[in-house]
Amino acid sequence: MLTHAQVWSAIDRLAARAGLSASGLARRAGLDPTTFNKSKRITAAGRARWPSTESISKALAATGTSIEAFVGLIQGTGTPARGVPLLSFAEAGAGGYFDDGGFPAGTGWDEIAFPAVDDTHAYALEVSGQSMEPAYRDGDVILVSPAAAIRRGDRVVVKTRDGEVMAKELKRSTAKAIELKSLNAQHPDRTIATEDVLWIARILWASQ
Repeated sequence: MLTHAQVWSAIDRLAARAGLSASGLARRAGLDPTTFNKSKRITAAGRARWPSTESISKALAATGTSIEAFVGLIQGTGTPARGVPLLSFAEAGAGGYFDDGGFPAGTGWDEIAFPAVDDTHAYALEVSGQSMEPAYRDGDVILVSPAAAIRRGDRVVVKTRDGEVMAKELKRSTAKAIELKSLNAQHPDRTIATEDVLWIARILWASQ
């Protein structure tokens, strides 16, 4: 017998396979961002609410997933995944979410399941807006490692001491400054004094 919990869990697994949050999956499918949120799974009267076949169909099309693969997700036979902390990019500039080393801190994080993530220090940031296009689109999720070694040419997340958080490509790093290439040609490259950088972390993977 097909259950309400099985279908919603399959949608969560579908989002995880694409490296998206539930809201990111909905946006990718052209749906209202709250379509797959946990708050939409139960009515105000406390009754279970099922996702529509139309919303599932759009989510499958948006992720290139067959109905057979979705059935596998319902049955729990999809790619194993583990939970990693999730935060929106917009929230990342606020205080209390990271320690001085750039590792997740505090209790305000959500969680997202990522397949085959071995880095115990990794966390995820959900992109909002168009400032990082074409590299990253609204709703994409990037996987970040504060412990990974960083080399020239790597894509990185940088947080400055004044709270600015940005995703760029590392062009050059010296004792005095880091030079960053913008991922969006409409935004300028940046050079930031080393003393003004709170932390820098490597982007390991991103949903596309």
